[in-house]
Amino acid sequence: MLRPDDGAEGLLLLSNMEQALFRLQQGFELQFRLGPTLQGKEVQVYTNYPTEGHDYDRLRFHPLDWVYPNRPEDDCDKYCRLDLTVAGTYQYYFCCGNKEKVSGGYIVVDPVLRVGANNDILPLDCISSQTYQTKKLGPLDKWMDRLKVTKETGYNMIHFSPLQTVLSVSGGGYSIVDQLELNPDFSPDGKTWTHVGDLVETLRRDWKMICITDVIYNNTAVDSEWIHLHPECGYNLVNSPHLKPAWLLDRALWHLSCEVADGKYTEAGVPALIQDEHHINALRCILWQQVFSRLRLWEFLQVSVDPAVEQFRQLLQDGSSRVRSSPECKTQLNLVQNPQHQRFGNTVDMDSALDVFTPHSNNSMSPTDIQDCCTSFRGRLEELNSELYKETTKRTEQAIESILRSVIHDRVADDGTKLGPVTRRRPLCPRYFTFPFEEMTFDEEMELMEKKDKARYILAHDGVVEGNDVQRNLAEPGSEVYLWRKLVCHNSTVKLRYGDKPEDCPFLWTRMKTYTEIIATVFSGLCLVNCLSTPVHVAEAMLAAARAIRPNLYVIAELFTSSQLIENVFVNRLGITSLMRDRVLAADSEKEQCWLSWFGREPVGAFFQPNLQPLIPDVAHTMFMDVSPRNHRPIQEDSVYNFLPNAALASMACCATGSSRRHDVLLPHQLSEDHLYTCWNSDAQTHEQINLQTGILAAKLALNTLHQELAVKGFSQVYVEQLSEGVMAVSRHCPSTQQSVVAVLRRPLKNPDTDHVPPLFIPGQVKEVLLEAQTIVSNTNSEDEDDKNVRVPSTVEIKEHIQLKDSEMVKRADMVSKHNTVVQEIVLDKFTPGCIIIFRVTLEPESQEQLGSLRHHLIQFSPRYQSGSLAENSTPLILTKPLMSIMSSLTLADMNILLYRCDAEEREDGGGCYSIPSWSPLNYGGLQGLMSVMAEIRPKNNLGHPLCENLRQGDWMLDYITNRLLAKGGAVAEVGSWLKAIFGYLKHIPSYLKPCYFDAIIQGVYTTALEAAFNFMSSFVQNGSSLVKQLALVSVQMCSVSPCWVPPTLSPHLKDATHSSDEVTNHEDQHCVSLAAGFPHFCAGTFRCWGRETFISLRGLLLLTGRHLEARNIILTFAGALCYGLIPNLLGEGGSARYNSRDAVWWWLQSIQEYCTMVPDGISILNCQVSRIYPNTGGASDQPLYDIIQEAMQSHMQGIQFREIHAWPHFDHNMTEQGFNVEAGVDHSTGFVYGGNRFNCGTWMNKMGESERAHNKGIPATPRDGSAVEIVGLCKSTVRWLMKLHNNGHFPYAGVNIHTEGQTYSMSYMEWDHKIQENFEKNFYISHDPQDPEEVHPELVHKRGIYKDSFGASSPWCDYQLRPNFPIAMVVAPELFTLDRAWEALNVAEQKLLGPLGMKTLDPDDMVYCGVYDNDLDNDKFNQAKGFNYHQGPEWLWPLGYFLRAKLYFAKKMGNETYETNINLVKNILSRHAVHLERSTWKGLPGLTNENGQCCPFSCESQASSSATILEVLHDL
Repeated sequence: MLRPDDGAEGLLLLSNMEQALFRLQQGFELQFRLGPTLQGKEVQVYTNYPTEGHDYDRLRFHPLDWVYPNRPEDDCDKYCRLDLTVAGTYQYYFCCGNKEKVSGGYIVVDPVLRVGANNDILPLDCISSQTYQTKKLGPLDKWMDRLKVTKETGYNMIHFSPLQTVLSVSGGGYSIVDQLELNPDFSPDGKTWTHVGDLVETLRRDWKMICITDVIYNNTAVDSEWIHLHPECGYNLVNSPHLKPAWLLDRALWHLSCEVADGKYTEAGVPALIQDEHHINALRCILWQQVFSRLRLWEFLQVSVDPAVEQFRQLLQDGSSRVRSSPECKTQLNLVQNPQHQRFGNTVDMDSALDVFTPHSNNSMSPTDIQDCCTSFRGRLEELNSELYKETTKRTEQAIESILRSVIHDRVADDGTKLGPVTRRRPLCPRYFTFPFEEMTFDEEMELMEKKDKARYILAHDGVVEGNDVQRNLAEPGSEVYLWRKLVCHNSTVKLRYGDKPEDCPFLWTRMKTYTEIIATVFSGLCLVNCLSTPVHVAEAMLAAARAIRPNLYVIAELFTSSQLIENVFVNRLGITSLMRDRVLAADSEKEQCWLSWFGREPVGAFFQPNLQPLIPDVAHTMFMDVSPRNHRPIQEDSVYNFLPNAALASMACCATGSSRRHDVLLPHQLSEDHLYTCWNSDAQTHEQINLQTGILAAKLALNTLHQELAVKGFSQVYVEQLSEGVMAVSRHCPSTQQSVVAVLRRPLKNPDTDHVPPLFIPGQVKEVLLEAQTIVSNTNSEDEDDKNVRVPSTVEIKEHIQLKDSEMVKRADMVSKHNTVVQEIVLDKFTPGCIIIFRVTLEPESQEQLGSLRHHLIQFSPRYQSGSLAENSTPLILTKPLMSIMSSLTLADMNILLYRCDAEEREDGGGCYSIPSWSPLNYGGLQGLMSVMAEIRPKNNLGHPLCENLRQGDWMLDYITNRLLAKGGAVAEVGSWLKAIFGYLKHIPSYLKPCYFDAIIQGVYTTALEAAFNFMSSFVQNGSSLVKQLALVSVQMCSVSPCWVPPTLSPHLKDATHSSDEVTNHEDQHCVSLAAGFPHFCAGTFRCWGRETFISLRGLLLLTGRHLEARNIILTFAGALCYGLIPNLLGEGGSARYNSRDAVWWWLQSIQEYCTMVPDGISILNCQVSRIYPNTGGASDQPLYDIIQEAMQSHMQGIQFREIHAWPHFDHNMTEQGFNVEAGVDHSTGFVYGGNRFNCGTWMNKMGESERAHNKGIPATPRDGSAVEIVGLCKSTVRWLMKLHNNGHFPYAGVNIHTEGQTYSMSYMEWDHKIQENFEKNFYISHDPQDPEEVHPELVHKRGIYKDSFGASSPWCDYQLRPNFPIAMVVAPELFTLDRAWEALNVAEQKLLGPLGMKTLDPDDMVYCGVYDNDLDNDKFNQAKGFNYHQGPEWLWPLGYFLRAKLYFAKKMGNETYETNINLVKNILSRHAVHLERSTWKGLPGLTNENGQCCPFSCESQASSSATILEVLHDL
C-alpha cells in the first residue's frame, strides 16, 4: 500500500471479511467494489464511519453512494468510497436485495501522533517506548528529573503503569484501588489529574515525548471502597447464584487449610510444611474424604425424584397426556436448572416428560397405565441422577488433581515459589472469593449463603485459565472454572460484572466511562491491560468514549494468543493500534527472524506496487519489546551479554519498539516497593544517579536514534540472516535512495564449541560504521552481593560514526564480486558475545550513478521515482524522447508485435518465446508474456521466482527483449532502441535490485503502450469499463501481419490498403492483418485463419473497437476467395483453401451488413473492387463486392454441389469418401437454407470422429444436416438487409434467379424474406400441444416450448435436441420469433444450458450428453473416444454472447421490470468473465470449458470469438 501523499487508494472487494484485518493510514481513499458474485445484484454498502460534520457513533450506520466512472449500467468498475481522515475502528456491511445483512468486516485507521511545539508527526514505526512503574517515580514534582533518563537515551514515548493506587497481583500484575483518584503518594500537596495533564503536555511539547498509561477494565482491587458500596458491580452469590457450589468448595478448602496449618492432619500424613510426594498422596485422600465427599456437590445438579414423580402423576390424573405427532417422536427428557442453584433444586420439563412417557393413543389412561408411566418416569430420573453423580465424581477427581498441581508448584517443586508452611496468610490453595465477615464455622457459612443481605458481599476474585476460550467470560453461567478449581486466581482483585449493556449495571458503566475520559483527557494513548479478560463489548464502548475526547488515541495491548485470527478479532473490534510482542517469547532465532521479516513487510528489493491496488488482509502493527512490561522475571536469569544484542535486534525491527527502565540499567531484581528510580546526572559518580555510563544506556541512545531515523527516511525493507549460532545480521533498506543499514549482533552461544563468526557479504560499499559496541563486565564487589537493588556491574563501550579502518571489530574489508554484484566482504575479529556492529551501506559509485539515472527516466511513469533520481550529463538520444511520443507512432499491428505474439507466431518469424530456466516458456514473446508472470510475482514480492533468479544471474532476458524488437524494424524497433538504452542502466545496478527495476520498466512501457493502443480505438473502448478495455485488447492480440502467412491479395484499385516496403527489394507489398482464431492452437500456418471464426469475431473485435479499415480488408480478402458460392472454412493462403463450411459465408454476409450499418459511410464497401482468386465463368478478375454478394445468394438459390478439390485421405485422414461431397441450397417452399449430409459437418459444431477403437472414425458427431437454425436466422437477416438495400438504391439486384429444367424463374428478396418468416415458427417451434398438426415426429419430442436445432436432418431425432444455436437466430433475425415463445425458450436454455462461463452445447438430459472433453482419451465409448463429444456438452463461450444478447432484446419487450432483472443477470454472468480475464496469463477468454466451468486443457486459452461476443454484450448494455 502506498503512502497517502502518493494518491494511494485501497480497493476492497465485498465479501466475508469479518476476521480479516485491514489497516489503513489517514489520508487514504478506500474503495468498495463488487466481487464477482455480487455484480448484477442490488447491493448497498453501509458503514459507521462518521459522515462529515457528525460525531462517531458505533451503532449508527449510513449507506454509501455508488460512483460510476464509466456508465451507470457498468458494475465492473463502480465503487463506493471513504476518504479516511478519522482514526479508529469502523464497521462496514452490505445488503443484497431484500437480505438485511449479507456480510461485512472492519477497517482500522491508524491514529496520527504529534509532538513538539510545531505538532510534528511521529510515525508509528518511529516509536521507541520506555515503560515505568509509576509508583517508583515519587512525588509529581520530581518526575521530570527521574524521567530525564528517557529523554537522554533517545526514547520518544513513556508508558506509565497506572497513576492510581494499586495492589500487586501474583504473576506481576496489579489492580487499581480507585480508578478516579490520583495516587496520593504523587500529590502530597494536592496535585490533581490536571497537573498530570500539564506535565504530560510539557513532555509532548518540550521533549517531543508521547505519554500513555495502563487501563484495567476487567477487575478492581479487593480493597476498593466503591466495590463494597456497590457489590452488584461484581459477581456475588445473589446476582450469580450459579457460583454457590464453587463458594462452598472454596470455604471448605479454606477450613481444611486452617486445619492443616494447625497440625490437625500431621498424623494423617499432611503436615503444615508439605515437602514430598508422600504428603501429596496423603493430601489427595484427605481432599476426597474430608472435602468433596462431605460437600456432595452432585446434589446441586440432581432432581428430587419423589416430588417430580408426584407432579407427573397429578398431570396424568388430570388428563394432561400429550399426543405425539408420530411414534418416532422420542424427545429427550429435559432437566430445568434451578435458578437459585439449591441442592436437589433442579426440576423436570413436564412437557418433555409427558412426550416421552405417555402412550401414543388419545384414549384415557387407567390407573394401571398411570402407574406404569410413573414407574418408567421414576426409573429414568434415578438413571439421570446416577449419571450426574458419576459425572460429578469424574470432575471431582480432575479438580483434586488441579489443586494438587497448585500445591506442588507452590510448596514442593524445585522451580516453584516455595511458600513454606501452610498458614492462614499463605493457605493451602488460593481463595476464589472474598469473605468480608468474622471467622465462623462451615455450617454457619452455609446458612450465610442463603441470606441475601450478606451473600451479596461475597465477591468472586479475578484470574485466568490457561487454554481457555479467550472470548468466554469465566464467571458467567455455564462456565465451571470456579467450581472445578481451574482458575489461576488473583486474590487481590474482584472480577467486575458489566452485563450485556449499561442498563445491566449503570453504576459500573458510568464509573468506568468517567475513568476512561480522565485517561483520554490526560494521555495520548492507553494500554489495555488484561485485554483478553475484558468483555469485548465493554472495551468497545470505553474506547469509543476515549476517542470522542481524543480522536487520535494510540491504543496498545498484549494478547497472549497463538492465533492471528483471534488477535484480529480484538484489533478489529477495539481498534488496537499496536500489539506488544515480547522478544523473549520468540523462543529461538528462527522465530525472531520470522517476526522481524513479518514486521518489515517488504523484503529488500521489493517490487513497486501500483497506487490503486486490492486491499489485502494485514497483520497488526507491532511494538517489538526487548522485554514486555508484564515480563517481571529477574534479569539475572538472562546472560548480561544478551541485553545489548537484544536491544539492537529490537531497534532494527520495522515497527514500534519498546523496553523498560529496569532492563536498560540492568537491574538484576525487581526494585523493592519503597525504592524510587534514580535521577539523571551527566556527571553521576554514585549508584543514586544515572548517566550514559550506566548499563546499556549509551548504546540505547544510539540505537533509538537509529531506529527513528530508519523509519523517517523510509528504510521499509528488511532482510534477516542467521550467519551462525548466536550471530545474526539484520538489514534495513531504503528503496528510494538504495541505502542500507546492516546490523550484526552476537549473543552468548548455546553451544560453546561453536565460536566461528563467518564473513559477512554486504552488497554495495560500507560508508561508515554507525555503531560499534561491546558489553563490558567488571568484577563483582563482594560487599554488595546481597544487595538486590545494586546494578549489575556492567556497561558498554561504544564507538559511533567511524571508518572501517578505525574499527576494532573489523579485521578485513575487501570489495569482491558475488552473484554478479559487487559486494564488500567483511571479516570480523574480536566479535565476542555481547557485541554489535552496525554499518551504513551505499551502492558503489558506478551503480549509484546508473541507478539514479534510471530513476530519472522512470519519472515519466510515476513521480515516486523522483527521490534518488539523478539527471545525467549525456543521455542517449533515444531516451530524450518521451516514450509516449514513440508509442504514438506505432500502429495496432505494431502493438501486436510489442505486446503479444505466442510461440508459434514467433517461430514462424525465426524466433520463439523466452524460456525461463527451471520454469517454463513465456506465453508471449511480447510484453504481455512478462506482465502475466509479474502480476503473480509482484503482489507477493516473490523474489525467489525463477524469473527473478534469471534476471539476477544474467542479462539474457534483457537482450532477448531488445533484440526481438530491433529485428522487427520500423517503429517497433524504435521502442526496442529505447528499451536497449534504458536496460543499459539496469545492467549496471546490483543484481538484487534488478527484478524490481526490471518490473518498473516493463510495467511503465506496458501501460504506456496500452494507453497508446486505446487512443487508436473507438470511444466505446476509450470510455469503457476495465472489462471492455481488456476484451478490446484481444483485438490487438489476435490481429497481426504474419511474415510467413500471406492472405490473398486485395484489389490494386483499393488506394488505402496498407503496404510496407521490402528493405531488400524496395518493393511495396500489401501489409494486411489477419485475425487468428485462438491461442495457442490456431494462430499460425494453415490453421490460423478460419472463415467462420473470423466473421463471428469481426463485429466485436474490429467494428466495435473502431478498426474499420482492417475489418474492410478482411471482408474483401474473403470475398476474393469466394468459390461455389461459399467462402473458405480454412483460408490457407488462398490456394489451399477448404470450402467445407456451410455457415461461414452467412457469417461473412452478416459481417458485411454490420459494417454497412456501423461504419460511417460503410455502405461504400459494396462498391469496393475485389480481386478474385477463382473468377466465376466469364467474369472479370476484379468485381465490385455487391456482385460477389449476389453470386453467393444466387449460388445458394440455384443449389451448390461439388466435391472438395483435394479430396484424398492425407488431406483429411479422418474423413470418409462421402464426407468430401459438399451440398447446400434453398428449399423453395420454405426459403430455408439447407445442406450437408450425414458424413460431414458443415456448421461450427464440426467434430469428426477419430477413434478406430470406438468405431467412430469418419463419423461426424454433429452433422446438423438439413436446415440448421442459426443459418436460417443468418439467411433471413441477409435477405431482409438486401431487400432494404435494393429499395434504397444501394444494391442493384432485387432477387435471385432459379434455373431448372431449361427454364428460369425469379424470386425476389421480398418473397424470400416472406417465405422464411411465414414458415419459421411453423417448422422450428415445438409447441406444448402433443397434437400439434405441424409436428412431423411427435414421438421424438422430449422438451416443449423450445426451438429445434435443425429442420429436416437425416437423423430426425437430432432436430429435437436442445442446443444453444437458436439464440443466434434470435439476435440476427428477432422478427422470426413470437415474444412469449421466445422468452420461454430462452428461460429453458438458461435453466438447462447456462454454465459459469459458457453455454452447454447439449441438453444435460440428452442421452449422449458428456460435459468433459478429452481429445487424448481413446476408449471403447463411441460418444466419448478421441473427443467425440466436443460439441455434445462442453460449455462454449461464444454462444453465450448471443444468448445474453437475445435475453436483453426480448427482456426489454417484456417490460421494464423484466428488463432490469435480466440486466442484473447479465452483469452477474459477465463478472465471471472479468475475473477469468484478470487471472488469465493469456489475457483472453477460452474457447470452451468442461462442465460447470471447469478448465478444459484442450481448449484455446484465448479464443477470438469468445472475447468478441462478450464484448458485443457489453456494447448492447
